[in-house]
Amino acid sequence: MTDTPIRTERRGNVLEVTLDRPKANAIDLATSRIMGEVFTDFRDDPDLRVALLTGAGEKFFCPGWDLKAAAEGDAVDGDYGKGGFGGLQELRGLNKPVIAAVNGIACGGGLELALSADLILASDHATFALPEIRSGTVADAASVKLPKRIPYHVAMDLLFTGRWMDAEEAAHWGLVSRVIPAADLMTEARKLADELAAGPPLVFAAIKEIVREAEDMKFLDTLNRITKSQFETVERLYRSEDQLEGARAFAEKRDPVWKGK
Repeated sequence: MTDTPIRTERRGNVLEVTLDRPKANAIDLATSRIMGEVFTDFRDDPDLRVALLTGAGEKFFCPGWDLKAAAEGDAVDGDYGKGGFGGLQELRGLNKPVIAAVNGIACGGGLELALSADLILASDHATFALPEIRSGTVADAASVKLPKRIPYHVAMDLLFTGRWMDAEEAAHWGLVSRVIPAADLMTEARKLADELAAGPPLVFAAIKEIVREAEDMKFLDTLNRITKSQFETVERLYRSEDQLEGARAFAEKRDPVWKGK
């Protein structure tokens, strides 16, 4: 795409998505709707297997909601488009890996956007915060997600105080997968994206559906649904050519060739 706040690039089976709204990559309603279209198209394109999301520049990944746009009339409860804020938080059926390469400040809705990814890589100068408390509002998505991702008391510390967390502390608590020197962030993120893109897409889909559904289920109930193939993605996997290919490749001591069918 050109002349939009979202730049996209296809690299084989990987879709790179760059949030590019100077000066800080904040998201207004129009940008959120564009992101919703981008990630919906990614979800529905069988040739795309992995998405890599980052921000333009070296200072900001995303500070979240565009307060300037809000002051000019963007309603906080307005139409964010498909997938809700940033196109990812509420996008149904997204059963493909999404990587966030956090290249700088990720606060408020920007941190919530990163939390919508499956893997978070952070540059060594990245910082994280939920400053909503200081403006008398609630970080709604983070209030749901963060206590499930990191220790409860650490999550509540961030939510209650709005303090900043640096990349090393974020890695210590498991908020991010890895901390990488800023100059190497995109190189390493692309390596990871390529590694996942070469992996078994039907297995990734099954993993994502199981993890998502298991949040609200007891362990044995979830396991019973898996073994009885009551998840659509698991049923598709067990009846797929890829399932047979994985077994054949193992027996023949070669790398499997995944077709996603």
